[in-house]
Amino acid sequence: MSLIDSLVENWSYAGIFLLLFGINVVPILMPPSWIVLASIYSAYPSFHPAYLAVIGATGSAAGRFVLLLISSKTRRFMSEKRRASLDILGRYLAGKKYAYFLVSLIFALGPLPSNMLFIGFGIIKARTAGIFLGFWIGRAISYFVLVSISSVAFRPFLHLFSSHFTGMIALDSLGLLSVFAFATVDWEKLIIERKLIFNRPRFRS
Repeated sequence: MSLIDSLVENWSYAGIFLLLFGINVVPILMPPSWIVLASIYSAYPSFHPAYLAVIGATGSAAGRFVLLLISSKTRRFMSEKRRASLDILGRYLAGKKYAYFLVSLIFALGPLPSNMLFIGFGIIKARTAGIFLGFWIGRAISYFVLVSISSVAFRPFLHLFSSHFTGMIALDSLGLLSVFAFATVDWEKLIIERKLIFNRPRFRS
């Protein structure tokens, strides 16, 4: 019996929550959460898609919250100038009503992995409920839709995912590179002067 089967059969929805929580804490090389939920629904059709979506979104949001907290610890390795630049971005977004909520909602509804989003939020030390509310709503909607149509669309996506592990590595690598680029942008120049400038990364000694 696999770990997934053991969790689902012994813990039911609680096991699914723990599974989604663990997947979303780890920043790279994890399968898409909707693939996991769709596979569970395919193997255990007695579960209701709406309940799976709610439990999955809750587990995902909780896991991403932990990832955000862990990512915020990486700031200690950045130079004072880098942290000051990122703080400018954080204050700018905090000053825009619903900015964090809308960014999280739109991102959660889309196909891109959310690890890069929460690593970025962690780096700028974002701490608002809007981040997780937007993410939860977006994920609940997308999970419900994808799980509901999994009987039609699940097999092709599962085959694509399982037979292209290198594709997942490439996608995660692209995400990490985007986070690196995000951290090296001179946000003061971009926000105030509308000039996109990348600074050479400097680490604290």
